[in-house]
Amino acid sequence: MRKNEKKEFDLIVIGGGPAGYAAAMRAIDYNKSVCLIEKSKVGGAGVYHGALSSKTMWELSQKVKTVNETIVSLGRSKFEVTWDEVRKTLEEAVFERKFQYSCHIKLLKTQRSDLFRYMRGAGKLLTKNEVQITCANNSKEIINGKYIVIATGSRPRKLPNMDVDEVHILTSDGIDQIEDFPKSMVIIGAGVIGCEYATIFSNFGKTKVYLIDRADRILPFEDEDISKMVSNNLEKQGVTIHHKSQLERLEVKNGMVEYEISSEDGTREVITVEKALLSVGRVTNLENIGLEELGIKRGAKGRHIGDIDTQTNIDNIYAVGDASGRIALVNMGEIEARHAVEKIFGGQENKLSYENVSTIMFLQPEVAAVGLNLKQCVENNIPVKVVKLDYSVIARAIAMRKTQGFFKIIVTNDKKMKILGMRAVGEHASSAIQGIALLIKQGRGIEDIAELVHPHPSIVEGVQECVRMLLNKSIFKASVFEDKLECYSLVNGVRTNLQRL
Repeated sequence: MRKNEKKEFDLIVIGGGPAGYAAAMRAIDYNKSVCLIEKSKVGGAGVYHGALSSKTMWELSQKVKTVNETIVSLGRSKFEVTWDEVRKTLEEAVFERKFQYSCHIKLLKTQRSDLFRYMRGAGKLLTKNEVQITCANNSKEIINGKYIVIATGSRPRKLPNMDVDEVHILTSDGIDQIEDFPKSMVIIGAGVIGCEYATIFSNFGKTKVYLIDRADRILPFEDEDISKMVSNNLEKQGVTIHHKSQLERLEVKNGMVEYEISSEDGTREVITVEKALLSVGRVTNLENIGLEELGIKRGAKGRHIGDIDTQTNIDNIYAVGDASGRIALVNMGEIEARHAVEKIFGGQENKLSYENVSTIMFLQPEVAAVGLNLKQCVENNIPVKVVKLDYSVIARAIAMRKTQGFFKIIVTNDKKMKILGMRAVGEHASSAIQGIALLIKQGRGIEDIAELVHPHPSIVEGVQECVRMLLNKSIFKASVFEDKLECYSLVNGVRTNLQRL
């Protein structure tokens, strides 16, 4: 530390991932002094071994799949990429984002040295206002802060009695460091991330993929039509899905991975593959940061802190991102961080809402979601109206030759038709839900989007046609195109069609 460098700050942020970085930058907006502490890499899993790298792989794999769908149908040989080419693309994407963070920090330290300080090291709470930073050379420094934000992120969860060597048995931390496409791979966990990696490697067409699913269908939290479409597409790509299967054993033998599964009927099967990928969730990094010594209470099952609208039981200490234990998404971590800082310095009194969060699942096809799904409405006995429109009647989807997918919008079963949720499955799905997400947040109905002039041809025209169906003024009639369009009410489990000619 330089002789006159600041040791007292308005805000100390422990953790420089997406949430921690957002907290630090929002504090600067309020002209407050902030120290950002990161023990490893700024950007965290949002840049390294996480969202950016996996989505870069997904984008590349989708391009390979699309090209092959075209040229193979014309009788040409399959187009292939090498793993070196994949890794080069990954490295370029990660470097580009890392370079942005590095330049930003460097310029901030130069231009706003009065407000911003970045420290590389491990932060630990000593008191409610003091943080000790242990640097790589084991030197220590204590700084003081009026407020503290904990944004320590998470790491891949591992299973007991399993030697994760990141060579044969991998997590998301090691999957993009492999030397070549494996000839075969088993993925343990059929949630979003497991299904995303199954999609990626099956798209490239060089890996026989096995997916272990303990439930009767993948993505069990979503509606069955989504789960079925994604499952069918994976199986068409050669993925073997072990439905209703329990992993009994997984171990490395002679440089290969042998796993044993059991089925509901008691039968067992042993399969040998080159690699195994664990996709069984993540664990919050809360160890060795001084929580116990300071008396910071943990939430359910001890996995998180900050239950009181990002605030912990110690009034000047907040927790955001994975540490908050809410929704482990980059966008939510950033929103939580900004919200916490706005509470601290801006007097924000409105509580943060987690009810209508937009999400994307990078599958085949892409799935985007906001608000409630039909499964949740049925489970909670909520009377609803539902409209569903197939991609095959959307002009832009026809032009792209990407007609697999659908829009499904759920509204209240009354004249107001307040929007409860939407699911978009197909090309450009993530771009199509934003207008609906805004209406949900505002608690509004569907009239505005029905009359809005949408660009043509565009995927979002399908959203407009959905709400027009609910208003009984659509171009295509559900009663005519029964295999393409649906418009019905669902009350106490009884379905009633809403359009009749």
